[in-house]
Amino acid sequence: MISDIERQYAIEQFYYREARLLDGRQYQQWLSLVSESIRYVMPARVNALVNNRQRGEEAMIAIDNELEGSDGLGCPIREEGYAHLFVRVDRAYKMNSWADNPPARTRRIIGNVELLECGDESIRVRSNFHLFFARPGSDNFIYSGQRNDQLLMIDGDFKIADREVIMDYANIDVPTLGLIF
Repeated sequence: MISDIERQYAIEQFYYREARLLDGRQYQQWLSLVSESIRYVMPARVNALVNNRQRGEEAMIAIDNELEGSDGLGCPIREEGYAHLFVRVDRAYKMNSWADNPPARTRRIIGNVELLECGDESIRVRSNFHLFFARPGSDNFIYSGQRNDQLLMIDGDFKIADREVIMDYANIDVPTLGLIF
């Protein structure tokens, strides 16, 4: 039986390895961390009006009120499965991948890793990230947000089965949201 501390450590190491692979442009290896049944969604954020009927309740100003697409309503910025991610990874190594030429330099910092729900084969995890993005000849950008993941334990390794990326932005003024967070 694995202790909570050992499980926390193993998940944090998984996330650090994931960040290292993505920052090292090792996308094919990163894809091996993903379940073939993955649901990868980035809901759009709206400026929701506060519901004064909920005065005094945390639900009045909850972040969930600002999200579109995570519950099937609205239009998410991204909603992808394994096939989409596979094509994006494959495209990164094509000669005509002009949008990524020269390749961006990235650095992901993962923190506040919190285990929300632990089952025998499935773990719900929330984490925060900062992503530094630089491309020669253009400005540098910093992305930040939160990830809500479901990890599966398959043959002794974690696989990302579900990922919701909630970006912290008021206005989208970054060059792309096509990065893998």
